[in-house]
Order: sequence, then C-alpha cells, then structure tokens
Amino acid sequence: MSVLGMGCCWRCWGERGVGHNCQRGITSFLKCDHHPGPWAHTGSQGNIRYMQEIPFCLRVEHLLHYSMSDSNKTDFTNPSTFILLGIPGLEAAHAWISIPFCTIYVIAVLGNFTILFIVKREPSLHGPMFYFLCMLAVTDLVLSTSTLPKMLSIFWFNSREIDFSACLTQMYFIHCFSVVGSGIFVAMAFDRYVAICHPLRHSTILTNTVVAKIGLAVLLRGCILILPYPFMARQWPYCRTNIVPHTYCEHIAVVKLACTDIHVSSYYGLSMAFLLTGLDVFFITLSYTQILRAIFSLSRKDARLKTFGTCGSHLCVILASYIPALFSFLTHRFGHNVPLYFHILMANMYLLVPPILNPIIYGVRTKQIRDRVLGLFTHKVT
Repeated sequence: MSVLGMGCCWRCWGERGVGHNCQRGITSFLKCDHHPGPWAHTGSQGNIRYMQEIPFCLRVEHLLHYSMSDSNKTDFTNPSTFILLGIPGLEAAHAWISIPFCTIYVIAVLGNFTILFIVKREPSLHGPMFYFLCMLAVTDLVLSTSTLPKMLSIFWFNSREIDFSACLTQMYFIHCFSVVGSGIFVAMAFDRYVAICHPLRHSTILTNTVVAKIGLAVLLRGCILILPYPFMARQWPYCRTNIVPHTYCEHIAVVKLACTDIHVSSYYGLSMAFLLTGLDVFFITLSYTQILRAIFSLSRKDARLKTFGTCGSHLCVILASYIPALFSFLTHRFGHNVPLYFHILMANMYLLVPPILNPIIYGVRTKQIRDRVLGLFTHKVT
C-alpha cells in the first residue's frame, strides 16, 4: 500500500497528471520513468513509505480530484497516520522559515508564563482584568504548543508523519482554544466597558464569582461546539490519500481528503465560523463603541489620548487574530486561485501572531504588570 495512493511520482503528478506510464514498486513508488532521479525515503511505518522530494507544482487539486480503483479504496480506508507536508512550494525554505517560527514560540512561551507568574505573585493584580489576561495567556500557550513543536519537527527533521488520533486531537485543541480565545476577547472588552463607562460599579458587577462563571462559560462553549469536528472527521473514509498539504491538522484540510460527501462537516464548520465569529465581533464592536463614546466625553485631553491609545492597541490585537483566521477559513472554500503556500502561511499567522502580541499589548503596555516586571529585574540586579 502506498502513502501516495497514486499512479505516479509527485513531479509527474504535477507536470503531466495521471494516466501515463510510471513504474510502481510493491510497497511504494520507487521510480518514475520521467524523473528517474534519486528518491530519498524520509520515513516509514510498516509497509508505508513516503518521499522527501515534493515539487513546487503541488496543489490541493492534485491531492483531491483523483478517482482510485475499488481495491485501492478498500486498502486505504482509515489510514493509521497522516503526513503533513509543511508549506508546499516552500520546502527549500523550511529551514529559514523555522527561524522566525521558533523565535515566536520562545517569546510567546516566555511572555505568557511571565504574565502568569507576575499575576500569581502580586496580590494587588488579583482583579477581573488580570484574571482574563491569565485566561488568555493559558489559551495562547495551548494554541502555540499544540502546533509549533510539530511544525518545527517538520522543518528541522522532516518528521512529517502524525498518528491519526493525534491529528484529530491536535485539530480539536486548535479549534477549541481558538474559540475560547475569541470568547475571552469578548469578556475583556466587556471588562473594559464596565471599567470605563461604569467605574463605580466595576467591582460589584465583575466579582470573582462572576469572572469565574464567565471563564467557565467561555471554556464550555469552545469544548462543546468544537467536539463534533473530530467525531465527524473520524467517521469519514479516507481512500484518496493521507497527505495533508498543511503544517498542522486543520479541520477542512483533513476532511477534504475523505472520499465521501463531507457537506455536513463543511456546513457545520462554516456555520460555527460565521455564527461564533459574528457574535463575538458584534459584542466586541458594541463594547468598544460605548468605550469610544465615553472617551470622547472626557474633559482632559491627555486622559482621552491615554485611554484611546490603550483601546486602539487592544483592537489591533483583536484584528490580528480575526483577519488571518477568517482569510484562511474562507480560502479553503472560495479562494481556489490563492497560492497554496500563501494560504498556509496565513493559516499559521492566526496561531502564531496572537500568542506573541497578547503578552506585549495586554501585558507590557499595562502599567501594573510593566512595573512588576521591571521591579523583578531591578531587584535581581540589586
């Protein structure tokens, strides 16, 4: 059984399509009469082998629009592993791409752990805004840790294989905590609205109990609504190929490989994206509209500028989270002319950028946390 599940090598597949004469081995495609150059086997499991050389001409359509024989369909249904290609078309640059990716991951981990440490250490920071900030830090750590280590193993060691169950687990954590992060943005916008528009009632409205209930509701919303993703993905038969043209197991990228009608998965994912994102963006917009009205009603110009600057930076982080996510989601369904490598890079941005921006914008720019961090380093120097 071949991982490719095709009748030719990758290069012929991209240049000539199927239907020409290629020589097949028993367990894998070892040689093609059009491109007889050496094929470097980069991994194996049982009788499954795959090739290292992936041409730049690879496209999603090549992976999907091919009808196999019934015997191959029977043998290939429900593979034990998937193969993540990384960024198709930029394989030669994987080592260079890994440098900013690794840097982002290290900074994100250090930044978010610093916020958690500072808030836990300082009793004066035990308030609603900082509790929500800690929830966001945990979400960022889960998102980045669910994706970056595997990406780096692809870039550095060409370790492309991922177990089918591990792939579904990664899919669930990515989408679940993306929804959780979106819900936390709504909670933080509501906290800022109460703090600026109703400062005298802030402590009575957002008590510790209310904050805990909001956090639990946001977590349960993400866990429950995303739960059908892996369950539906597990039930589909995968008889075309087990090669995912992505750096991680994104929901639609995986289910598109199924050789059956996936409209249920597609429509459910589409409805969740528009419903959840639409509602969250609506409430965030509503909160910040009220905040801006309150800002412009302030008599002191310096107070207006300071508050406006803080809210503006918050909105930039929110936009940096939503725009790449929506672009990636819509490109899967409608952006057939978008280059695959550009789509994959944008899909990575909404998982990589927020975890590094959130500690900077919500943490370093927050005076209380900035003072504690500087005091920590000053104390060590002294």
